Amino acid sequence: MGATIRSRAPLRLGLAGGGTDLSPFCDLYGGAVLSCTVDRYAYAFVAPRSDGKVVFEARDIGAREMHAADAPLDLGAGLRLHRGVYDHFRCNSRDNAPLAVTVTTAVDAPAGSGLGSSSALVVALCEAFRVHCRAPLALHDLAQLAFDIERKELQLAGGKQDHYAAVFGGVNFIEFLPRARVLVSPIRVERAILNEIEASLVVCFTGVSRTSDTI
Repeated sequence: MGATIRSRAPLRLGLAGGGTDLSPFCDLYGGAVLSCTVDRYAYAFVAPRSDGKVVFEARDIGAREMHAADAPLDLGAGLRLHRGVYDHFRCNSRDNAPLAVTVTTAVDAPAGSGLGSSSALVVALCEAFRVHCRAPLALHDLAQLAFDIERKELQLAGGKQDHYAAVFGGVNFIEFLPRARVLVSPIRVERAILNEIEASLVVCFTGVSRTSDTI
């Protein structure tokens, strides 16, 4: 059957520059954001199956789907992020063979909470499938793939910073340059300063979420 693949990607706080990573602004003028990841995560587990089915299970929202692994998926319904990542890796496999797997996910923050949770989930899913399918992807390639699946293939509007923050982690200055180039510069912050920042921050959920692609 094979081993279960487990991955996780961190959520992030946008400190400055949010909005400059949105097309068409960053395509015309460039953009830059300062962000840091936090100890809250999106998790993805991919386990092989022997019955020719693909199962998607989002434990944090109590949703579950089962499909035939060789049947086309409607990317506009259901667990769209799960379907989109699965469909991309299935369609781009060397032999285009069906992927009979169970895909289980959970996220430490509600969708629409402003921490980049949906993009972190796409990154975690892409990383799990990358390992499962033995796809050769570097970090920049992984972030770009997650962006392409969420923003282009699934048509969910939004920026680029979340995917790169989730892939690279830590404190980063991320620049969005012409011709879709992205430059990630890690910022080395002394532990004492990080401790001071952490002691000065309170992150809480108000109970109200929003749909970022509508904004």
